[in-house]
Amino acid sequence: MPSTVLRQEVISKARRVVVKLGTQLLFDEAGDIDQAFCNTIAKQVAQLMKDGCEVTLVSSGAIGIGCRIMGLAQRPSDIGAAQAAAAVGQSGLMTRWGDAFGIENLNVAQLLVTRSDFEDRSRYLNIRNCIAELHAFNAVPIVNENDTVSVDEIRVGENDVLSAMLANALPADLLVILSSVDGVQGPDGETCDLIHDPMDAIGLIRQGKTRMGSGGMQTKLEAARLVTDAGEAAIIANGKELDVLPRLLAGEKIGTVFVPATRRMESKKRWIGMTVRPSGVIAVDDGAAKAVSEGGKSLLASGITEITGNFTKGDVVVVRDARGRELARGLSNYNADEARVIMGKRSTEFAELLGRQAYDEVIHRDNLVLAAPR
Repeated sequence: MPSTVLRQEVISKARRVVVKLGTQLLFDEAGDIDQAFCNTIAKQVAQLMKDGCEVTLVSSGAIGIGCRIMGLAQRPSDIGAAQAAAAVGQSGLMTRWGDAFGIENLNVAQLLVTRSDFEDRSRYLNIRNCIAELHAFNAVPIVNENDTVSVDEIRVGENDVLSAMLANALPADLLVILSSVDGVQGPDGETCDLIHDPMDAIGLIRQGKTRMGSGGMQTKLEAARLVTDAGEAAIIANGKELDVLPRLLAGEKIGTVFVPATRRMESKKRWIGMTVRPSGVIAVDDGAAKAVSEGGKSLLASGITEITGNFTKGDVVVVRDARGRELARGLSNYNADEARVIMGKRSTEFAELLGRQAYDEVIHRDNLVLAAPR
């Protein structure tokens, strides 16, 4: 799909938008939050809302504000110190956004989340429902990772990825990642207008991140992949570009736009395939691989060749072919030990092997998400 067509026929029609703002954008050269910039973003968001868009912000900056208050020169590497800085800075961050949107006569709402909030199906739905209600009341949801309680096991890790997970949860029509650069730079130094597969652009990026930030271009590409694999568009653009949000939604050629996959994934499958971390791997033979990837069939035990991990019933597992390529992800009807007992066997043997009545499918096709076609 050409860039002009994508921008004018898809992006300009987006009505549910997630906008992510990084730490570097929000701070001025003196190391304090840039209130004028926040005011500018609030004005742009207010305009989009008047035009009928639902806008959800993912805002970094709590740790940066906390560091300034606590007299720290850079983001702490120690998780305890980072948690403390986030606790000190989060209220200040919301105060700045409240002031900015107050000028536009809009209320703001704070949502602090962890990875476990997305991986638990009930809490995942609660996030979506809460944001929908906030939009109904014409309030602006402002989401950040709950760094005050997050440890490695429950961290999303970077707000770029958080914004993608949120976009898939809502689901949003468009993810806009506002950065301090114009987009992804090509080998010639020019900004790439259009990228079909975010992973193809990994070789173009320069390593490094900002003094107070935690991510870089690679995490932005990972976020774009999560959204485009689900069938929605994503853009990386310079947040300091004049009226960047209204112009993007008008279809202007700004930043780097990422082409969505050919199929639009339903909400439940976004949760299975794009959100929950897999607990194990199931390897299959060529016959099962073809049945799953080309025939749209459920995964049967007869085609399984190896089980890795200690997953339980209902966990998400990865399905790989004989060459190790990921074919799909899905919810297992069996725990790992049971799956090892029945792998390679026919369903008529399950009751005797397990000592109880059992499912015919290891993963039912309704709970199976194929790797995104490109």
